[in-house]
Amino acid sequence: MKICFATNNDHKIKEVQALLGSTFQIVSLIDIGCNEELAEDQDTLEGNSLQKARYVYDHYRVPCFADDTGLEVQALNGAPGVYSARYAGHQRSAEDNMNLLLANLAAKENRKAQFRTVVTLITGAGVNQFEGVLKGEILKEKRGTEGFGYDPLFLPDGHTKTLAEMSLAEKNTLSHRARAVHALTLFLKQKNLATRV
Repeated sequence: MKICFATNNDHKIKEVQALLGSTFQIVSLIDIGCNEELAEDQDTLEGNSLQKARYVYDHYRVPCFADDTGLEVQALNGAPGVYSARYAGHQRSAEDNMNLLLANLAAKENRKAQFRTVVTLITGAGVNQFEGVLKGEILKEKRGTEGFGYDPLFLPDGHTKTLAEMSLAEKNTLSHRARAVHALTLFLKQKNLATRV
């Protein structure tokens, strides 16, 4: 089954393709001829995920799913949340975002946080959403060079490595996106959508 993942982020596509396996062929926005920037102007992860998937399905008529992920930090009242990618500005720099997060947490003792991913799937069979959550804490300094985003600062509960110190295979056993995509995969297989979308 060929299905569009509404992104051009190679890191995300590799993560998700590894999770879905050979049953599904993931294609990017560029692969389907979508070169426009997809809007993400909703105030929730659910809203952004649905907005992107709906645009692709309505304009290109291909089965697709879109995700939105936020880092929710307790001491910052859930920030950066839906604004995680542009926390330090519209340049969407991971380094700038991490540095701002560290600055905002400098005087905080509570460093508990969670990554939350919402995936919206739109096919001829309708709209479905799936969620994945990974709890952990924000370290005081970056560790690791793998992954992307806030991974060098995020230490999952029960682990000694940050997400950026883990291999892709390790990360895919526990990440928020892995959990959301796992729910998506189970749904696709249970509904046998491969023959109907």
